[in-house]
Amino acid sequence: MPHHTPILLHTDDALIVADKPAGLLSVPAGGEDRQDCLAHRVQALYKDALIVHRLDAATSGLVLLARGMEMLRRMSLAFEQRVVGKRYVALVHGHLAQDEGEIALPLAADPANRPRQIVDAVRGRPALTRYRVVARTGEGDAALSRLELKPLTGRSHQLRVHLMSIGHPIAGDPLYAPPASATAHPRMYLHAAGIAFMHPQRRVPMQFDSPVPF
Repeated sequence: MPHHTPILLHTDDALIVADKPAGLLSVPAGGEDRQDCLAHRVQALYKDALIVHRLDAATSGLVLLARGMEMLRRMSLAFEQRVVGKRYVALVHGHLAQDEGEIALPLAADPANRPRQIVDAVRGRPALTRYRVVARTGEGDAALSRLELKPLTGRSHQLRVHLMSIGHPIAGDPLYAPPASATAHPRMYLHAAGIAFMHPQRRVPMQFDSPVPF
């Protein structure tokens, strides 16, 4: 399946903001057939572009790339210090009881089922997600909720595992939703819709938004 080309929303001497299509890896994975990725596509245009953070292949939306090692160091530090604001939109199974809330469950890799992550109170690293219900549609097995999500930590698969853990997996999620969900939906309904940060050189606030494609 040919992937859509990523859209570059912003480029300057310090950083690049890309809008990644669903189905495209952020960085190369193992195997010759898994080398096509956002990083390589942007590097074909800007040799010094380096991925600051990743989105899962099935997730679409905004990704930051730094121009060179010093900008990568500055932007990575901003992520570590949690001064980068991220907003996601998801469609999940079922109707959430509350209109908004927090999910605080520690996450760790599932050693028996990589790349899956699990809630693990002993080995897990703290993870915190805020959610807000935007809309509820359908009923019974067809019930869906549209959520706005704000991850306050950046654990692998955090949003996917947190939502599955409270009984509302993301529709179309190939790892954490029931198998019927992945076949019923053309993609995983998770989109990185907004990002806000301080420019690493000019120290001015920047914000970018990407329209939700579902």
